[in-house]
Amino acid sequence: MKTKFLLAAALGALLVTTGANAREIKYAYSAKGLAGPTLQGAWDLQSGVDTNKAATVISSTPTPTNPVTIMWEGISQYDNAIVARPNYIPPDTMGAVGLTQYFETANGVYSIYDKSTGAQLKLTSDTNWWGSVGQPVAANGDSRVMYNADAKRWIVMSFAGSVANLQIAVSDTDDAMGSWKSTQFTGFAGGTADYPTLALDKTSVYIGTNNFKVGCNPFNLTSNSFCGTTLNVIPLDSLFNNSTPTVANMKQFVNTYTYGVGADVDQGFAQQGVNSSSVGTPGYVVANSLFYNDNVAFDVNGLTSSSATGASLSTLDAPVIGMAAMTDAGPARQPSPIVANQRIIDTLGQRISSSAYEVGGLIYMVQTVDSLGDGLDEARVRYTIINATTKAIVAEGDIGTAGYDYYQGAIAVNALGQVVVVYNRSGANASDGKISVMAQTFKTSASGDLVAVSGELLLKVSLTDDYHNGSLADQPAAGRQRWGDYAQVSLDPGTTHGFYVIGEFAREPNNPANGHPTGTGGTRWGTWIAGLNVGSVPEPASWAMMITGFGFIGGAMRRQRKSVATA
Repeated sequence: MKTKFLLAAALGALLVTTGANAREIKYAYSAKGLAGPTLQGAWDLQSGVDTNKAATVISSTPTPTNPVTIMWEGISQYDNAIVARPNYIPPDTMGAVGLTQYFETANGVYSIYDKSTGAQLKLTSDTNWWGSVGQPVAANGDSRVMYNADAKRWIVMSFAGSVANLQIAVSDTDDAMGSWKSTQFTGFAGGTADYPTLALDKTSVYIGTNNFKVGCNPFNLTSNSFCGTTLNVIPLDSLFNNSTPTVANMKQFVNTYTYGVGADVDQGFAQQGVNSSSVGTPGYVVANSLFYNDNVAFDVNGLTSSSATGASLSTLDAPVIGMAAMTDAGPARQPSPIVANQRIIDTLGQRISSSAYEVGGLIYMVQTVDSLGDGLDEARVRYTIINATTKAIVAEGDIGTAGYDYYQGAIAVNALGQVVVVYNRSGANASDGKISVMAQTFKTSASGDLVAVSGELLLKVSLTDDYHNGSLADQPAAGRQRWGDYAQVSLDPGTTHGFYVIGEFAREPNNPANGHPTGTGGTRWGTWIAGLNVGSVPEPASWAMMITGFGFIGGAMRRQRKSVATA
């Protein structure tokens, strides 16, 4: 949420369980990521071009071990000064690739690029952009963007004129610079429809929200508190095949948390619809459990591309899928010369913060965890692959190497079972511990697990070893240390093997020593975009056999678990 509005107090209240079967919500004790972007301190009135922008870099011919084809710097916090003038943290890094363009959204600023050259085609404030497509210009933020390859059109979603409402814009063509149409709807009346997610399949658009409002917690009637979740399911035709987008045939599934009254239903936290190109399947949803250190998964049945009003959930109380032992990761490390700042980067918790994908009967997802099996107090990017029908775990593993924290991951999977994961890595080591944007490529084996192809790819190293919010450079951090809240991998619709990734890094401090004469001295975020071409599938016959066999194997598949070393 891109306002000066914090929900941390909402989560500070102690919850009481009274029923014998009541479950205590685990997120009640964590304020990580539950407040939206915040305004941080004073802002220098910088104007004109951000001269410190990195130049476009085009790599050599891609290979399996170096598949990167192009890289460039995306939106930075300095761009807020140029077009919006606020100082928003975190950026909510998000982007998607289309046939010819890359569309990036961040809190305060949107940008469109030529995907082949990285040339910036448009830079505008998010409020101005939404005003240009017919929506209110206040309280925007928490944006998501995707490209619908079937319709050859874009979709953007964010908060609307109120944080209770959500707005959706759909492009008229595949040109993000062209005309758009939009609509909005009530996400959570009288409260905040927080952390909206976005997914597409062959019938529907899925938007999940975490709901907050004063009065939901009977033990704390003065602060905003968690009220439950809403899964909004909108038929594709209503958005992409109408002259004007509409939500008339939308279905909203509301799961209310009752604070100790009876046994609450677990449909997860930060519900994430699953992107799928399969025809004739139900809608899939995954989420981190409300009550356990595990994930849940369930189906949305009865959907058509013209209506969701007759839809139903496969289960009201989704069972956990049975992941390997994990807990929330602590703050990530960085090699700051200020001891107090060496472990402050918010790793966000276990929520599935980015897209999930279904391909060939398998659902792929990633999240940040502290794996209890490795005996280390370090963040890891956990990948989990489940059978789409039975929800049984087929494979899981942790991406990471001892001595480093791995966090803020995102995943995408193409129709051939090729996988790209992007994430941040940082550590205490002064030589290579700065927060970096990293990626890895994998193939899906015949048994359903990930097989590393590229090894770890270093895309961008932060320009400072001391990133923090709320205080000047070379001082101890003050206040809540936000990072993220998203990263993203998207499939290039113009190629069979193409992916684009986006992640966050730390820019140089905003002070005269770093070329900002009127700077107030704080550290600033930046974003980094890269295109990858992962080449041909090494074992196409095995993959074809695997996607055929998963329809019959179901829960009998032996689960595989491994740790993916990346150093």
